[in-house]
Amino acid sequence: MAKFYVQSGNIRTVIASDDVEKAALWVVHKAMEQVVPVYEDAELSPEQKGELAVVQGIMVLGNTVKISEIGFDRADGDELDTFQLLVQWHQLMVALDRLSGLL
Repeated sequence: MAKFYVQSGNIRTVIASDDVEKAALWVVHKAMEQVVPVYEDAELSPEQKGELAVVQGIMVLGNTVKISEIGFDRADGDELDTFQLLVQWHQLMVALDRLSGLL
């Protein structure tokens, strides 16, 4: 696995991933799980999740997700459209939901 420096909006993180797209999708997933009930976890209520997000800092995506294997703020890195990543993330969540329904 490679190490990727991923940034978008106010998010700057380092992710170990097989490729650029998977690293970008993970960042989208982490941002979306703040506001969308991704998992059926009863550990925290929506209100508690909201309070936790405010305390920890809400992750906000920008229009693009920039990724580099070298470091942050690199002009030679990859740049992916956030909307297209959200569409792909949604398709993955729908597929996972259907699979869990089959089990």
